[in-house]
Amino acid sequence: MTRPQLLVLALSSGLLAASVPVSAQSNTSEPGLHSLFVAAGKQYFGTATETNNFNDAPYLAILNDPNEFGQITPENSQKWEITQPRQGQFVFNNSDMVAAKAKTNKQILRCHTLTWHSQLPSFVTATSWTPSTLRAVLQTHLTNVITHFRGACSHWDVVNEALAETGEYRPSVFFNVLGESYIPLSFSIAASASANDPIKPKLYYNDYNTELFPQKTEGALRIVKLIQSSAASGARIDGVGFQSHLTVGKTPSQAALASTYQSFTALGVEVALTELDIAHPSLPATDADREQQAKDYVAVVGACLAVDKCVGVTLWQFTDKYSWIPGIFPGTGDACLWTADYKKKPAYFAVRQLLESAAGGAGTTTTTTGSGAAVTVSTASSLATNNKDATGLRFTTILFKVSVAVLFSMCVLIK
Repeated sequence: MTRPQLLVLALSSGLLAASVPVSAQSNTSEPGLHSLFVAAGKQYFGTATETNNFNDAPYLAILNDPNEFGQITPENSQKWEITQPRQGQFVFNNSDMVAAKAKTNKQILRCHTLTWHSQLPSFVTATSWTPSTLRAVLQTHLTNVITHFRGACSHWDVVNEALAETGEYRPSVFFNVLGESYIPLSFSIAASASANDPIKPKLYYNDYNTELFPQKTEGALRIVKLIQSSAASGARIDGVGFQSHLTVGKTPSQAALASTYQSFTALGVEVALTELDIAHPSLPATDADREQQAKDYVAVVGACLAVDKCVGVTLWQFTDKYSWIPGIFPGTGDACLWTADYKKKPAYFAVRQLLESAAGGAGTTTTTTGSGAAVTVSTASSLATNNKDATGLRFTTILFKVSVAVLFSMCVLIK
C-alpha cells in the first residue's frame, strides 16, 4: 500500500467516525426509571424485593442499579408473622438484610407493614383478647418494630387494608375487639415510637382498589379524617398508599386516577403508588395485550406525575419471575415491567419514554414502545434530543467538509 493510499485510508476512517452522530458514539448508559422520575420532580421510583431473591445474579444486577431503583420495600419480612412469630420473640434477620441492601445501594427503604389482618401469628389470631390486652399487644409490637428500624425507614405502612370492597371496615381481630379505634391507635403508637427518629418516617394508610370503587375511595377518605381528628391523642397520618394491583384493559384513565389521588391530597396528605403491578387477566398474553399493558402503566405513572403530592412509585417486584400473582390467581399475571428472563417489556419502554418527556418539560407526541406500538407522551425531552442530534449533525457536516479539504491538499502535496 502506497503512502497516499495509507493517508486516504486513515482520513477515510476519521470521516466515517465523524459521520456518526455524537450521541451514537457515546458509551453513556441510558437513564433509569428512578433517575428520570427524580428529574421529573418526584422522590423515588422503586420496587419490592425479598431476601430469597438475593442469590439471583441477574436479578441483583437490576435491583442494585440506583438509576433504575432508588427505593426498595421488604415484600414480606417486616410483616407480623415474621417479625414476632411468638409473643415477645422478635426476629429481624431477613428484614435486616433488606435494610442493609438499601443502605449499601443508597436506596430509600419504604417499610411495610405494621397493623394488618393477614399474615398474623397464631398467638394474635387465636387468643381471646379484651380491649386493654389487645391495645397492649399493639403497643408492644409496633413500638419494638419501629424502634428496631430507627434511622432506616423513610415511610411506614402503619395500617394496611382496613376496608372491605364495600368501603365498610373489614372484620379482623383488631376491628372485632377495638372497633375503628384500632386505626388511630396504631397511628398514635407509630407517631410516638418514631418521634426521635432522625429520618422522621412518613406514616401511611395503605390499601388496594381504592382507585377503582367509589365506596372504597370514600372509606379511605373517612379513615384519613378519623386519624386527623385523633390528633389530640397523638395520632398523625402523612400519606395514603395506593397499592395499585390493577388489570390490563380495566385500569382507570390517567385523568380519573389523578382525580382520585387529588381527593386525598386535598386533605393535606401525600400519596404514593406502593405496590404497582398490572396483570393480564388470562395468559398467554398477545402482542395487543402487551401494548394495552404499556398504555395502562403510562396512565398510572402519568397520573402520579400529574399530581404534585404524589411522591413515588413502588413496583411489587419488577420481574414476572418473582411476582406474587400466579401463586394466588393461577392463569393470570405477567404483570411486571420485566419478563421472567429479565427482558424489558413494551410497558417498560413506554414508562421510560413518559419519564424522559416529563423530565424534559411539557408537550405531547406519539412515540413507540419497544415493540413498535404507539403511546402518546410529552415531547419536551424528545425535542431536546432532536436539537442535540441536530447540533451533532451540523458539527459532523462541518468536520466532513474540513476533512475533505485537508485530504485533497495533502494528496496534492504527496504527489
